[in-house]
Amino acid sequence: MKPVNKNDRISVHVEDLTHDGAGVAKVDGYPLFVPGALPGEDVVVHVLKTLKSYGFAKLIEIQQASPFRVTAPCPVFDTCGGCQIQHLSYEGQMTFKQKLVRDAITRIGKLPDVPVHPVKGMEDPWRYRNKSQIPFGMQDGKVVAGFYQPRSHDIADTNTCLIQTPEADAIMVALKKNLIDMGIEPYEEATHRGMLRHVVVRKARATGEIMVVLVTKKKKFPQAQRAIELIQATVPEVTSIVQNINSEKTNVIFGDETLTLWGKDVIEDRIGDVRFEISARSFYQINPVQTEVLYGQALAYAQLTGEETVIDAYCGIGTISLFLAQRAKFVMGVEIVPQAIEDAKRNAELNGLTNTLFEAGPAEQVIPRWYKEGKKADVLVVDPPRKGCDEQLLHTILKQRPTRVVYVSCNPATLARDLRILEDGGYRTKEVQPVDMFPQSTHCEAVAWLELV
Repeated sequence: MKPVNKNDRISVHVEDLTHDGAGVAKVDGYPLFVPGALPGEDVVVHVLKTLKSYGFAKLIEIQQASPFRVTAPCPVFDTCGGCQIQHLSYEGQMTFKQKLVRDAITRIGKLPDVPVHPVKGMEDPWRYRNKSQIPFGMQDGKVVAGFYQPRSHDIADTNTCLIQTPEADAIMVALKKNLIDMGIEPYEEATHRGMLRHVVVRKARATGEIMVVLVTKKKKFPQAQRAIELIQATVPEVTSIVQNINSEKTNVIFGDETLTLWGKDVIEDRIGDVRFEISARSFYQINPVQTEVLYGQALAYAQLTGEETVIDAYCGIGTISLFLAQRAKFVMGVEIVPQAIEDAKRNAELNGLTNTLFEAGPAEQVIPRWYKEGKKADVLVVDPPRKGCDEQLLHTILKQRPTRVVYVSCNPATLARDLRILEDGGYRTKEVQPVDMFPQSTHCEAVAWLELV
């Protein structure tokens, strides 16, 4: 029998946070998830839903607040799904994220003795995003733009986002005010009507170059010139204005076709001394300040002397590969997306790095072939998506047995799962360094260092 029922109003003590930022309270061992509550707090809640093993409750009153509680500065914090823990001080966020990584390594990876260091955070954890993806729509006869509410595609309308650039704010506000007068109808996902779906703003931190991508439902865009003139008048620093066409009834942002409306096809940025050309659809780390920290940590764990051959699985456009190529004898990158490999080759040429090889294909197929061809790695670097490494790739690593593995992760749970597999196959995890790439959110990246025993 459950110790609480729907519509109960009870006082509880909050013990922890979930991976998506909800407080966790327990009533006779029964977990209640309470959005907005923080660890250490005594709160009054209204029980909304009870399942067999856990329930959900609404925060009604804070009786004893956490010393880490702060007032969230964002005007749409309660409705926007972007920043889950703005109400937690940055010191508190660092404590939470270290615990998040450590708990995953201990509980999922069964590696309680692996050191998990304090999180490397930011001096200024605001306005850090170099890319903003802003949906447009209509609500009550008014143009709205902002970010999606949690677990929905309803737009939380706003004129500012405190983690994106001021230039993105300015472009968002100007377009909202002028769309109807320009004859551009915002897209409605439910009815598949309208023209403007998203506006994507990218800013290169090192060069200041700015790209604006207008994602439209149709290729024919007769109002394009008016939109170009408005964007230029609003943010004169813009160097590229691009149209991407997505005619599908889907919630995927980009379509397959991209046209340059004005200016350059790409913008250029730098990580450390490495230059990168970034196109409208290039994958590129969101937080440029912390990207340098993250890649610097991967480089430190790789322990390169200039004599090593390195394989970078999931290499993308070559960001980590080229960072490593400055210190390695030779770097080979593999990525399943052909366009990313073309970008990687172009970026290697841009930097005059001739000690690189990039190939498109599944890593678990390409790497074994490389080994058969005599292209063996001393160090293997992986930076997989949130789902973690492909199982076949893990088997490939265990079969080929590079001396050192550096694992860059955006998901502590799948990192811990994969570390366990590699440990069982003969590797030892030396240490894990979390890096805060996404302040104000619950997401945390980490870099793990493994050695072959």
